Amino acid sequence: MAAPDGAGRPGPGPGPPPLGDLRSVLITSVLNLERLEVDLYRGRHYWVPSTQRLFGGQIVGQALVAAAHAVSSDEQVHSLHCYFVRAGDPKVPVLYEVERTRTGKSFSVRSVKAIQHGKPIFTCQASFQLSQESPVQHQFTMSAVPPPEELLTQEELIQKFLQNPNLAERYRKHLNKIQAEDVPIDIKPVNPPNMFCSEAQEPKQLFWVRARGYIGETDMKVHCCVAAYISDYAFLGTALLPHCQHRVKFMVSLDHSMWFHAPFRADHWMLYECESPWAGGCRGLVQGRLWRRDGVLAVTCVQEGVIRVEQTPNPSKL
Repeated sequence: MAAPDGAGRPGPGPGPPPLGDLRSVLITSVLNLERLEVDLYRGRHYWVPSTQRLFGGQIVGQALVAAAHAVSSDEQVHSLHCYFVRAGDPKVPVLYEVERTRTGKSFSVRSVKAIQHGKPIFTCQASFQLSQESPVQHQFTMSAVPPPEELLTQEELIQKFLQNPNLAERYRKHLNKIQAEDVPIDIKPVNPPNMFCSEAQEPKQLFWVRARGYIGETDMKVHCCVAAYISDYAFLGTALLPHCQHRVKFMVSLDHSMWFHAPFRADHWMLYECESPWAGGCRGLVQGRLWRRDGVLAVTCVQEGVIRVEQTPNPSKL
């Protein structure tokens, strides 16, 4: 990855990669932007969901990479606020245009516009801060969950479903499609929802997540860009858990916000705690918290998206 300049370091972690451990594709490919001019970059695509729309996390992560190139080495990102305004086209690259909105003594703001076919598909503002100490500190407590070593990966869970000889063919096709996707993230659900259940479930899910491959000790902004990519995966789907009796016709992100609280390693297991406090008006709201394994709250995320489902016809009263 053409990493942002700087020496901000993430939290505790091991030294060099274990023998045979490959560099994360999120660094070598997905978030590796090509510089075209001062504050102008081009990004290409690695993984495209089955919807054939660009993955929102990729756009968020690449935009943050572009913004991070436009700040000093000792400034670290503390917040990010984004809007998805058009569907992305996976057949062409994305241009990222950075505006240096403000550079202050403690905080700097950078605005980024992602462009395809001459039109903006995404806009965001990222705020960066020089490190400052304060006695005012508190956080929630991380949920008590099994460690990732005791849980199955998403791929292993899907494989268990596929081994069921009574599995309906439409479910088998759906699972095979998921299994074929080369997602650069390791995921271990804590309480896997029953994807074939037609009964309402609590709008909350927890996974252990990390970037696939090795990133290592580097500028903290690099880990934040990777976390931005990870944060959008399966996030909005949390709002569908109480409504799994409905067939989804259309679902897409509208906006995405993140706040970065503490240093972390995006290639280490983190607990992603997602919940949806509200849905209505063809929209759903989700909130997420990324926890380090030692219980430190590293990142908070919020997203709203469009959710349209097939309307169930009212039963006849005759």
